[in-house]
Amino acid sequence: MIIRAIFFFLQLAIGINVLAAGSGGAKLLDANVDIGHQNSLQRGAQTYFNYCAGCHSIKYMRYNRMADDLGLSEETVKKNLMFANQKIGDNVNVSMSPDEAAEWFGVTPPDLSVISRVRGEDWLFSFLNGFYVDSSKPTGVNNLFFKDTAMPHVLWELQGYRTLDENSDLQLATYSFETVVPGKLKQSEYEELTRDLVSFLVYVGEPARLVRYKIGFWVIAFLGLLFIFAYFTKKEIWKDVN
Repeated sequence: MIIRAIFFFLQLAIGINVLAAGSGGAKLLDANVDIGHQNSLQRGAQTYFNYCAGCHSIKYMRYNRMADDLGLSEETVKKNLMFANQKIGDNVNVSMSPDEAAEWFGVTPPDLSVISRVRGEDWLFSFLNGFYVDSSKPTGVNNLFFKDTAMPHVLWELQGYRTLDENSDLQLATYSFETVVPGKLKQSEYEELTRDLVSFLVYVGEPARLVRYKIGFWVIAFLGLLFIFAYFTKKEIWKDVN
Protein backbone atom coordinates (compact mmCIF):
# COMPACT_ATOMS: atom_id res chain seq x y z
CA MET A 1 0.00 0.00 0.00
CA ILE A 2 2.82 2.40 0.86
CA ILE A 3 4.54 1.76 -2.48
CA ARG A 4 1.27 2.32 -4.35
CA ALA A 5 0.70 5.55 -2.46
CA ILE A 6 4.19 6.79 -3.28
CA PHE A 7 3.66 5.89 -6.93
CA PHE A 8 0.34 7.76 -6.96
CA PHE A 9 1.84 10.94 -5.53
CA LEU A 10 4.75 10.76 -7.98
CA GLN A 11 2.29 10.55 -10.86
CA LEU A 12 0.34 13.47 -9.42
CA ALA A 13 3.48 15.59 -9.07
CA ILE A 14 4.58 14.81 -12.62
CA GLY A 15 1.15 15.69 -13.95
CA ILE A 16 1.16 19.02 -12.12
CA ASN A 17 4.60 19.86 -13.52
CA VAL A 18 3.50 19.02 -17.05
CA LEU A 19 0.43 21.22 -16.73
CA ALA A 20 2.55 24.04 -15.34
CA ALA A 21 5.04 23.73 -18.19
CA GLY A 22 2.28 23.78 -20.78
CA SER A 23 0.43 26.77 -19.36
CA GLY A 24 1.11 30.39 -20.27
CA GLY A 25 3.44 31.68 -22.94
CA ALA A 26 2.80 32.10 -26.64
CA LYS A 27 0.98 29.35 -28.48
CA LEU A 28 3.17 27.57 -31.02
CA LEU A 29 2.54 28.23 -34.69
CA ASP A 30 1.50 25.40 -36.99
CA ALA A 31 4.39 24.37 -39.20
CA ASN A 32 2.28 22.25 -41.58
CA VAL A 33 5.37 20.73 -43.19
CA ASP A 34 5.24 17.95 -45.75
CA ILE A 35 8.56 16.25 -46.45
CA GLY A 36 6.98 14.54 -49.44
CA HIS A 37 7.49 17.76 -51.44
CA GLN A 38 10.97 17.38 -52.89
CA ASN A 39 11.17 20.99 -54.10
CA SER A 40 10.45 22.20 -50.57
CA LEU A 41 13.26 20.02 -49.21
CA GLN A 42 15.65 21.36 -51.84
CA ARG A 43 14.79 24.97 -50.98
CA GLY A 44 15.14 24.17 -47.28
CA ALA A 45 18.57 22.64 -47.87
CA GLN A 46 19.65 25.76 -49.73
CA THR A 47 18.51 27.99 -46.87
CA TYR A 48 20.27 25.79 -44.30
CA PHE A 49 23.59 25.87 -46.15
CA ASN A 50 23.37 29.59 -46.88
CA TYR A 51 22.39 30.76 -43.39
CA CYS A 52 22.79 27.97 -40.81
CA ALA A 53 25.70 25.74 -41.80
CA GLY A 54 28.32 28.24 -40.64
CA CYS A 55 27.42 27.53 -37.00
CA HIS A 56 25.15 24.47 -36.92
CA SER A 57 26.26 21.07 -38.15
CA ILE A 58 24.07 18.12 -39.15
CA LYS A 59 26.84 15.66 -38.48
CA TYR A 60 24.75 12.51 -38.94
CA MET A 61 23.93 13.44 -42.54
CA ARG A 62 26.25 12.74 -45.47
CA TYR A 63 26.33 14.93 -48.56
CA ASN A 64 25.83 12.01 -50.96
CA ARG A 65 22.89 10.62 -48.96
CA MET A 66 21.26 14.03 -49.05
CA ALA A 67 21.87 14.28 -52.81
CA ASP A 68 20.17 10.93 -53.44
CA ASP A 69 17.18 11.65 -51.19
CA LEU A 70 16.57 15.18 -52.48
CA GLY A 71 16.97 14.34 -56.16
CA LEU A 72 20.16 16.39 -56.58
CA SER A 73 23.20 15.46 -58.60
CA GLU A 74 26.53 15.23 -56.82
CA GLU A 75 27.81 18.06 -59.04
CA THR A 76 24.93 20.30 -57.92
CA VAL A 77 25.68 19.55 -54.26
CA LYS A 78 29.41 20.22 -54.73
CA LYS A 79 28.75 23.49 -56.56
CA ASN A 80 25.97 24.93 -54.40
CA LEU A 81 26.07 23.28 -50.97
CA MET A 82 29.75 22.55 -50.30
CA PHE A 83 31.88 25.64 -49.67
CA ALA A 84 35.19 24.19 -48.49
CA ASN A 85 37.30 21.12 -49.23
CA GLN A 86 34.70 18.54 -48.17
CA LYS A 87 34.26 15.30 -50.05
CA ILE A 88 30.86 14.10 -51.27
CA GLY A 89 30.92 11.19 -48.80
CA ASP A 90 31.69 13.39 -45.79
CA ASN A 91 29.28 14.21 -43.00
CA VAL A 92 27.98 17.79 -42.79
CA ASN A 93 30.13 19.43 -40.13
CA VAL A 94 31.09 23.03 -39.43
CA SER A 95 34.58 24.48 -39.55
CA MET A 96 34.06 26.64 -36.45
CA SER A 97 35.55 25.09 -33.32
CA PRO A 98 33.39 24.65 -30.20
CA ASP A 99 35.74 26.92 -28.22
CA GLU A 100 35.39 29.74 -30.74
CA ALA A 101 31.62 29.32 -30.79
CA ALA A 102 31.40 29.45 -27.01
CA GLU A 103 33.56 32.57 -26.95
CA TRP A 104 31.49 34.38 -29.56
CA PHE A 105 28.00 33.30 -28.56
CA GLY A 106 28.43 32.26 -24.93
CA VAL A 107 27.33 28.72 -25.83
CA THR A 108 28.23 26.21 -28.52
CA PRO A 109 25.55 26.17 -31.26
CA PRO A 110 23.87 22.75 -31.18
CA ASP A 111 24.05 20.17 -33.90
CA LEU A 112 20.73 20.10 -35.76
CA SER A 113 20.69 16.45 -36.83
CA VAL A 114 17.83 15.49 -34.50
CA ILE A 115 16.59 18.91 -33.40
CA SER A 116 13.23 18.32 -35.09
CA ARG A 117 12.72 15.16 -33.04
CA VAL A 118 13.77 16.83 -29.80
CA ARG A 119 11.90 20.12 -30.19
CA GLY A 120 9.23 19.31 -32.74
CA GLU A 121 8.49 20.91 -36.09
CA ASP A 122 5.99 23.44 -34.69
CA TRP A 123 8.54 24.70 -32.16
CA LEU A 124 11.22 25.10 -34.84
CA PHE A 125 8.87 27.00 -37.13
CA SER A 126 7.70 29.19 -34.25
CA PHE A 127 11.27 29.90 -33.14
CA LEU A 128 12.31 31.01 -36.63
CA ASN A 129 9.30 33.34 -36.70
CA GLY A 130 9.61 34.55 -33.11
CA PHE A 131 12.50 37.04 -33.17
CA TYR A 132 11.90 40.61 -32.05
CA VAL A 133 14.10 43.59 -31.22
CA ASP A 134 15.36 43.70 -27.63
CA SER A 135 18.11 46.24 -26.99
CA SER A 136 18.92 44.71 -23.61
CA LYS A 137 20.34 41.58 -25.29
CA PRO A 138 23.89 41.30 -26.66
CA THR A 139 22.59 40.27 -30.09
CA GLY A 140 19.94 43.01 -30.09
CA VAL A 141 17.11 40.50 -30.37
CA ASN A 142 15.10 38.13 -28.22
CA ASN A 143 12.75 35.32 -29.12
CA LEU A 144 9.13 34.87 -28.22
CA PHE A 145 9.43 31.09 -28.01
CA PHE A 146 12.94 30.80 -26.50
CA LYS A 147 13.45 33.59 -24.02
CA ASP A 148 17.01 34.95 -23.72
CA THR A 149 18.25 32.93 -26.68
CA ALA A 150 21.93 33.47 -27.53
CA MET A 151 21.25 33.01 -31.23
CA PRO A 152 21.21 36.18 -33.37
CA HIS A 153 18.49 36.66 -35.95
CA VAL A 154 20.51 35.30 -38.87
CA LEU A 155 17.57 35.64 -41.26
CA TRP A 156 16.99 39.30 -40.43
CA GLU A 157 17.82 40.53 -43.93
CA LEU A 158 15.00 38.37 -45.27
CA GLN A 159 12.39 39.03 -42.58
CA GLY A 160 13.58 42.40 -41.33
CA TYR A 161 13.45 43.51 -37.70
CA ARG A 162 10.25 43.58 -35.68
CA THR A 163 9.27 44.82 -32.25
CA LEU A 164 6.61 43.43 -29.98
CA ASP A 165 3.49 45.57 -30.10
CA GLU A 166 2.99 47.56 -26.90
CA ASN A 167 -0.44 45.97 -26.46
CA SER A 168 1.04 42.47 -26.26
CA ASP A 169 0.24 40.59 -23.09
CA LEU A 170 3.02 40.63 -20.48
CA GLN A 171 2.87 36.85 -20.27
CA LEU A 172 3.02 36.65 -24.09
CA ALA A 173 -0.21 34.69 -24.25
CA THR A 174 -1.39 37.18 -26.89
CA TYR A 175 1.01 39.20 -29.00
CA SER A 176 1.56 41.03 -32.25
CA PHE A 177 4.60 42.41 -34.04
CA GLU A 178 5.36 45.71 -35.67
CA THR A 179 7.96 45.88 -38.45
CA VAL A 180 10.63 48.55 -37.87
CA VAL A 181 13.13 47.49 -40.56
CA PRO A 182 11.58 45.79 -43.62
CA GLY A 183 13.22 42.68 -45.01
CA LYS A 184 13.64 41.46 -48.56
CA LEU A 185 10.65 39.14 -48.24
CA LYS A 186 7.03 39.67 -47.37
CA GLN A 187 5.99 37.98 -44.13
CA SER A 188 4.09 35.29 -46.03
CA GLU A 189 7.16 34.63 -48.18
CA TYR A 190 9.38 34.48 -45.11
CA GLU A 191 7.04 31.98 -43.45
CA GLU A 192 7.18 29.82 -46.55
CA LEU A 193 10.99 29.97 -46.53
CA THR A 194 11.17 28.94 -42.86
CA ARG A 195 8.60 26.20 -43.48
CA ASP A 196 10.89 24.80 -46.18
CA LEU A 197 13.83 25.00 -43.78
CA VAL A 198 11.90 23.15 -41.08
CA SER A 199 10.86 20.52 -43.64
CA PHE A 200 14.52 19.95 -44.43
CA LEU A 201 15.40 19.61 -40.73
CA VAL A 202 12.51 17.18 -40.23
CA TYR A 203 13.92 15.11 -43.09
CA VAL A 204 17.43 15.26 -41.59
CA GLY A 205 16.05 14.04 -38.25
CA GLU A 206 14.77 10.85 -39.88
CA PRO A 207 15.85 10.36 -43.51
CA ALA A 208 14.35 6.87 -43.57
CA ARG A 209 10.90 8.45 -43.42
CA LEU A 210 11.16 9.21 -47.14
CA VAL A 211 11.83 5.53 -47.80
CA ARG A 212 8.88 4.53 -45.63
CA TYR A 213 6.60 6.89 -47.55
CA LYS A 214 7.61 5.31 -50.87
CA ILE A 215 7.32 1.75 -49.58
CA GLY A 216 4.03 2.57 -47.85
CA PHE A 217 2.44 3.68 -51.12
CA TRP A 218 3.30 0.40 -52.84
CA VAL A 219 2.20 -1.66 -49.84
CA ILE A 220 -1.21 0.05 -49.82
CA ALA A 221 -1.46 -0.39 -53.60
CA PHE A 222 -0.61 -4.11 -53.27
CA LEU A 223 -3.16 -4.60 -50.49
CA GLY A 224 -5.78 -2.87 -52.63
CA LEU A 225 -5.14 -5.23 -55.55
CA LEU A 226 -5.08 -8.20 -53.17
CA PHE A 227 -8.46 -7.16 -51.77
CA ILE A 228 -9.97 -7.03 -55.28
CA PHE A 229 -8.53 -10.46 -56.11
CA ALA A 230 -9.75 -11.92 -52.79
CA TYR A 231 -13.22 -10.41 -53.25
CA PHE A 232 -13.79 -11.93 -56.68
CA THR A 233 -12.25 -15.22 -55.58
CA LYS A 234 -14.70 -15.34 -52.67
CA LYS A 235 -17.62 -14.62 -55.03
CA GLU A 236 -16.51 -17.40 -57.36
CA ILE A 237 -16.16 -19.95 -54.53
CA TRP A 238 -19.47 -19.06 -52.88
CA LYS A 239 -21.59 -18.45 -56.00
CA ASP A 240 -23.33 -21.86 -55.77
CA VAL A 241 -23.97 -21.61 -52.03
CA ASN A 242 -27.44 -20.34 -51.13
